[in-house]
Amino acid sequence: MKLYFKFVAMQLKCQMQYKASFFMMALGQFLVSFTAFLSIFFLFTRFHTVQDYSFSEILICFSVILTSFSLTECFVRGFDVFPRLIQSGNLDRILVRPRGEIFQVLTSTIEFSRVGRFLQAAAMLIYAIPASGIAWTPDKIFTLLLMLIGGIAVFSGLFILYAALSFFTIEGLEFMNIFTDGSREFGRYPLSVYGEGILKFYTYIIPIALFQYYPFLYLIGRSDDFRLSLLPLLGFLFVIPCYAFFRFGLRHYQSTGS
Repeated sequence: MKLYFKFVAMQLKCQMQYKASFFMMALGQFLVSFTAFLSIFFLFTRFHTVQDYSFSEILICFSVILTSFSLTECFVRGFDVFPRLIQSGNLDRILVRPRGEIFQVLTSTIEFSRVGRFLQAAAMLIYAIPASGIAWTPDKIFTLLLMLIGGIAVFSGLFILYAALSFFTIEGLEFMNIFTDGSREFGRYPLSVYGEGILKFYTYIIPIALFQYYPFLYLIGRSDDFRLSLLPLLGFLFVIPCYAFFRFGLRHYQSTGS
């Protein structure tokens, strides 16, 4: 961990060499997320509820998935841009170094400019927590923290899966954005509003609902089943097959040269 934090400090120092560029990129990320917030805001100026969910409840739902996604995109960005390592031949250098491949990929790219999205999510959450009327007992706070952690685990698994596919396609597959950026967009609202088919897909195939929807029901008091608050932990199980597929691809990797 000491070495990891040293790499994090190096990446931050490197990006802060161009402060104007860094802050403009962070502002751009903030504004992109802010337009999503505006779409929700204007919707609720016309309709007061969406499937009986209030404005503040929707903001909690959206802020959870946006926080998880922004933190994952910041610290697990190396897997999202993994095809570049293969195309450039830099993966070969990673493989001959004494440190593990996962550690080196994680520290190869850390996008601190994603703080713009994180700030947007934090602002929504700060507003929604007192406005939602939720009694923030220890179990509700615990549920919210697990939702955030579980979201990071699921999105990390998706990024690792994307990197694993790159071993066989060289180029990144754009359809994976359906499950990463698409899941972030779907996550603006509780997944039940899209219908039973979408909810089942995001429960059993891509387990977004395990941290975004089911514990959310317990959080806002629509369910008294405390077990729902523990479902985000299953997101870590999703990482296992994604990692196994990555290792499978790594064993079959053939250098593309430099």
